[in-house]
Order: sequence, then C-alpha cells, then structure tokens
Amino acid sequence: MPELTATRPKGEAPVAETRRLKYGEAVNAALARVLAELPETLLYGEDVGKPGGVFGVTRGLRRKFGDRVFDTPISEAAILGSAVGAALMGARPIVEIMWADFSLVALDQLVNQAANARYVSRGAAPAPIVVRTQQGNAPGACAQHSQSLEALFLHVPGLRLAMPRTAQDAHDALVSAVHADDPVIVVENRSLYFGDKAEVELGGAARPMGWSHLRRPGRDVTVVSWGTVTSQALAAAESLAAGGIEAEVLELTWLNPLDLDAVLASVARTRRLAVVHEANVTGGFGGEIVARVAEAGIALDAAPLRVGAPDVRIPAAPVLAEPLLPDAGSIAARISAHVSGQVSGSAR
Repeated sequence: MPELTATRPKGEAPVAETRRLKYGEAVNAALARVLAELPETLLYGEDVGKPGGVFGVTRGLRRKFGDRVFDTPISEAAILGSAVGAALMGARPIVEIMWADFSLVALDQLVNQAANARYVSRGAAPAPIVVRTQQGNAPGACAQHSQSLEALFLHVPGLRLAMPRTAQDAHDALVSAVHADDPVIVVENRSLYFGDKAEVELGGAARPMGWSHLRRPGRDVTVVSWGTVTSQALAAAESLAAGGIEAEVLELTWLNPLDLDAVLASVARTRRLAVVHEANVTGGFGGEIVARVAEAGIALDAAPLRVGAPDVRIPAAPVLAEPLLPDAGSIAARISAHVSGQVSGSAR
C-alpha cells in the first residue's frame, strides 16, 4: 500500500464554500474532500480510477490522489472482500459497486463479514467500509440492472444505509458515511447524476447519520418517501393540493439510522399514512414504516397505504417498464382515493 498523507489533520473540517453542482459533481466533491481529509481513505472499484467511473463520478480523483484511487478486476467479491481486510487493518475503503444488483454476488463479504466485524471483535475491530452503488430503473435497463434492494440490506444488523436524492444530501451523506465506524451503503441513482445544478455547501463538520427532511407541510396525510421517487411524491402532492387535499411529504435521506421521531410526529398530526417507494411492495421497507407507526399506538383515520412497484421483474423496454413504477399521477390517484375513504391497503 502506498504511503498515505493528508492535507489537513484528521477530523478537521475544510473551509465552508458553496458551489452550484450537479448530483454527480457533488458526489465527486465529497470524495475529494474525504480523500484529502482522511489519510487512511482509499477509493476503488471497476473503472473508478483512470476512466473516472462509468458515470464520470470519480473523474479526476486518481490524478489528484494517485495510487489511493485505483481500478479493480470485475469481481465484486474481490472488491468487497479486500475492503473488509483493508478496513480491519486501519484503512477506510470507499468501494464502488457499479449496480446494486451486482452486490448480490458478494453478500457473504457484506452480510457475514463486514456487518459482523464490530460485534464479533467486541468493538475492537470495526469495518469502516463505504459501499457506493446505484439502483433503480432507468430507460433501457434490464431486469438484472433495475432492482431496488434497500430492504434486503436493511434487514441485516450492522449495516447502515442512505438513499440521498438531492446534490446536497448526496455530498453530506457520503461524508458522514466515511467518518462512521460501521459499514455504510450509500445508494445513488444514475438518473440523478446529470440533472440540474443546485447550490451545495461543501464545508462544515460531518453530520451525524439519520436525518430526514420535511419537504412539504400538510394536514390530510403523511407521505413518507425516499430516493428518486420522492420527486414524484412531491409532484403528486402539488396535484392533490389543487383538489383540496394537503399532503405532508417527509423525505428520508437515511433508512438506517431511521428518523422515526419525524415520521411519528408527522403521522400524529395528519392521522393518515402513505409510504411511497420504487421497490416492489412485498417485503419493502414501507412495511417496516407502517409497523413502526402501528407499534407507536398512533390512532389513524384510515388504514396505512403502501405505494410501490408490483411484484414483477422490470422489463428492459421503457414503454413496458414505465407503467409498473409509481409516478406523480398514480401516486396522486392512490392517495386521493385513500383520503376519501374509497380504498385501503397496498400495491401500486
């Protein structure tokens, strides 16, 4: 391993600045920050180094940080297995799994090794690994490149998970993840990388994991969402407002740790709950949100509603995939019927 040097003492936050960045550029800025801030940080994966990432997110980082940023063979098991070993020896590896679907060939390294390291060592040997990946449907993606797998990872004790949607949250979640001593999965989405630019504050101390955002206040129903589909939930809320239904939209940036207090406070105000996610409904994390609200004993005016994809594979053809995924129209229709008492239950 090459000698590691830092441009500033570990833990010292860089000088704050604000720049207009696309989502992918904000991720790149976060990676550059932690590589400069923490000398033990490494960044690697398939095409991460010289090519700059298949989506261009790691462009320029190898030139700036040298051998601490490098390419690997096409072997997710080797990528994650080496990350476990490096973390146990004191490094903080950030590894990229190009598609979340591909992580399934390395579940032993994630589930049996990384997630267990702190526990089986009585805290003496944590595995501070960050897994950057992206998931979800995109036009032309096939069934092995379209799955939304957050619920699978959230079932594993010891794994943390964030699903940032905005450029600011993408930057902040990654910085927070690298400073954590647990293995953290940061799930991005390729449809966000090249979107519009937004103001992103790059400086300041790393935030504690577990934040959420109340994106829209409302009185009639709480809509809890995360990831890219939150944009559709917000558009649905605006459509519903035109018909007299005021939906409160709560966006979860982190699913573990979960900002349960924010969820319960919102549902206590509106007394209705709709959970919206891109993943298929059965076994989705939406069911966990519903269960947490039920356990809290909050009296609801209607049964909780889950909105997600049906239990089918996502086809490659965009014209076939589009009807399967929640969009502003289908979300608004389900919530409108829910609030008016016409339906209750789950599925799209």
